[in-house]
Amino acid sequence: MELASKYNPADVEGKWYQYWLDHKLFSSKPDGREPYTIVIPPPNVTGVLHMGHMLNNTIQDILVRRARMEGKNACWVPGTDHASIATEAKVVNRLAAQGIKKTDLTRDEFLKHAWEWTDEHGGIILKQLRKLGASCDWDRTAFTMDEKRSESVLKVFVDLYNKGLIYRGVRMVNWDPKALTALSDEEVIYKEEHSKLYYLKYMVEGDPEGRYAVVATTRPETIMGDTAMCINPNDPKNTWLKGKKVIVPLVGRVIPVIEDDYVDIEFGTGCLKVTPAHDVNDYMLGEKYNLPTIDIFNDNGTLSEAAGLYVGMDRFDVREQIEKDLVAAGLMEKTEAYTNKVGFSERTNVAIEPKLSMQWFLKMQHFADMALPPVMNDELKFYPAKYKNTYKNWLENIKDWCISRQLWWGHRIPAYFLPEGGYVVAATPEEALKLAKEKTGNADLKIEDLRQDEDCLDTWFSSWLWPISLFDGINNPGNEEIKYYYPTSDLVTGPDIIFFWVARMIMAGYEYEGNMPFKNVYFTGIVRDKLGRKMSKSLGNSPDPLELIERYGADGVRMGMMLSAPAGNDILFDDALCEQGRNFNNKIWNAFRLIKGWTDGMGTVSIPADAHIAVQWFALRLDAASIEIADLFSKYRLSEALMVVYKLFWDEFSSWLLEIVKPAYGQPVNGFIYGMVLSSFERLLELLHPFMPFITEELWQQLRERKPGESLMVHQMEKVEMDVADEPLLQDFEVAKEIIGNVRTIRAQKNIALKEALELQVVGAHPVEGMNPVIMKMCNLSAIQVVETKADGAASFMVGTTEYAVPLGNMIDVEAEIARMEAELKHKEGFLQGVLKKLSNEKFVNNAPAAVLEMERKKQADAESIINSLKESIAALKKA
Repeated sequence: MELASKYNPADVEGKWYQYWLDHKLFSSKPDGREPYTIVIPPPNVTGVLHMGHMLNNTIQDILVRRARMEGKNACWVPGTDHASIATEAKVVNRLAAQGIKKTDLTRDEFLKHAWEWTDEHGGIILKQLRKLGASCDWDRTAFTMDEKRSESVLKVFVDLYNKGLIYRGVRMVNWDPKALTALSDEEVIYKEEHSKLYYLKYMVEGDPEGRYAVVATTRPETIMGDTAMCINPNDPKNTWLKGKKVIVPLVGRVIPVIEDDYVDIEFGTGCLKVTPAHDVNDYMLGEKYNLPTIDIFNDNGTLSEAAGLYVGMDRFDVREQIEKDLVAAGLMEKTEAYTNKVGFSERTNVAIEPKLSMQWFLKMQHFADMALPPVMNDELKFYPAKYKNTYKNWLENIKDWCISRQLWWGHRIPAYFLPEGGYVVAATPEEALKLAKEKTGNADLKIEDLRQDEDCLDTWFSSWLWPISLFDGINNPGNEEIKYYYPTSDLVTGPDIIFFWVARMIMAGYEYEGNMPFKNVYFTGIVRDKLGRKMSKSLGNSPDPLELIERYGADGVRMGMMLSAPAGNDILFDDALCEQGRNFNNKIWNAFRLIKGWTDGMGTVSIPADAHIAVQWFALRLDAASIEIADLFSKYRLSEALMVVYKLFWDEFSSWLLEIVKPAYGQPVNGFIYGMVLSSFERLLELLHPFMPFITEELWQQLRERKPGESLMVHQMEKVEMDVADEPLLQDFEVAKEIIGNVRTIRAQKNIALKEALELQVVGAHPVEGMNPVIMKMCNLSAIQVVETKADGAASFMVGTTEYAVPLGNMIDVEAEIARMEAELKHKEGFLQGVLKKLSNEKFVNNAPAAVLEMERKKQADAESIINSLKESIAALKKA
């Protein structure tokens, strides 16, 4: 088949992706091979591809493709998450655009709209991942609200409830006034806010002198919920308030002054207003001192009837208005600028409201005790390991997980309330009815007599089961697939969900499988722009991944992402990296076209000595690089692994091997050499394939005749070992490259054309005589001579401790050359003085490690050798 003159990704990518699908090459079934399993972090069902997904899924695909080529049974399971809060918000907005309020609909009517939205927009992101080359087993695609996953979630809820780990109660929760639901502590992001500290006057009841206490607060809008003032019993400045009662400003409510060590004497005035319904610490004081609780907020953040004032106004509007009213009433002493941390909903970016609410909770200490040791003991490894401390800190300070959400889109809590009070928990209405009859002794109860809890479960309560539920391990414990694929091999995710998801999956894994859910966790960094800013729609600095793929090709974009993606560190993304990736594609393509353009001499051409050395050397370089890449993969240093193969192709294969072996224009190439070059190219494609799957598949198929269904993707890599006996050839070739580089520098400096053959003199012994054919070809030399003394006027250089010289005769400007060498001599003498100064420092010599001392002494010897050589060359030129 004719190879196009220029690489066009559009001609290649769709064709080979379809080929892989048609031949079921992504598919996995349990067999006798070692399994390699990755479960995709499920993106939101209605989401679209962004740069974070691109990075995460590129890394997963690299790991999966590498595992396949190592002969493992690779299984990458895709799926999506129902994303309760985000999806419900989108459906509510869509309905609002049609003039429909959620409150106008029944639950079933709303869910019908939600499923329509999901069917319409769901799964787009998974289709987009195909453009990237993601080699998922698409037949296994799952959804957190599909039948199997839903059944698993409800079973786990019932099981944990029956184990006494799930309970229901009124607690202070984080309330999202926009999403109208409770949130877990992990869903609250704290941000610094520049606000005010308001100093309010609380008049002392019945005080003849009209005295007052001053309370400093950042939230004057909550005073309608005050039911006490608290002072520290050890605070001398507030002793006079003991036993008194004060009047809440504007409200007129009389409240007691209580005493507790909790109050910080140094903050504000040392007087604390206590609002048990709207602050978690005030709630604890309220419980301790049996204070009344007044909930002054509606669910949407407006003031309720219970507030008595500002009813129906938004909480932040009240803050502005109450400041004016307090000043007007003479009840504001002063305000001060103040910076404090305010909690915001991770989903809606609205300031959360601490709120007393009846919710469902999961006791977490039991799970934390199981999940901490495996990570800290490195049974389950984190890459980079720095995240172990983050994980440890969270687990050691764990709080119970609020698992209920006041939403309709999600898994409805399987609790059923009885007509005369109380409830039962069961996975199905039929089981609930059976339990209800047993509990009440009423055999006449019907399903319609039971009322199911209106709330649904936190989305994370389904995704924490993901590595188990994907293989149906909850519904069918010990089935063939869970036994084969679990624990999975690697998890690739962002550190921002280490608590939401990673830690909880580990907990669920030990609870339900008695084992870790994955052996390794690779934490990616955050994709930022080249200025270091987080990518966002509002900044307009987040490129459309599909547009990038269209412009640079999937392989170019994958390479661009990986060139800047060390594990755990943020990625500074620049389109120029994708351009570098595209240029590399072109380099590979052109190298292949060059090789395929040669004519095989079919036994008519003898093996050139230089080419024979070169193919032997490159075969060893491939072995060494393969071993290095395998080691980097084992440490999850994928960017470095890519750089090794990138440099191997660009520098060693293209710049050295091909330059040495290429035949003269129009001449055939020796058949043995041609076969070795093609084999080397094929091995390079194998190493590159996990990073750049499309171009490597195209060229691998073009390289030789292939059978239908054959693919580089499932072609098994050879296991490589190096022999110590191979080292000298690699070392000698590096010396030869240095010699060649120096001769080329002399040509460039002296402006000597390449067609002019030169002679090379080796002063003393020649350490790499076996490399002479390569050196002669690459330098266009007429001869290499070993001499006792170099020729007068020769340009010389050092490689190690050996001096080489190129006799120049009348090819140079003698005065200019003397001036150049004298400048270099001055520089080298200055360098030598610095080294000698170090070595004459007794303290340095006594304390420096042996290796450092040896290095400094080598620097001294090399510098002295170069200085002597330069002096001799200058003297010779002056004599000439």
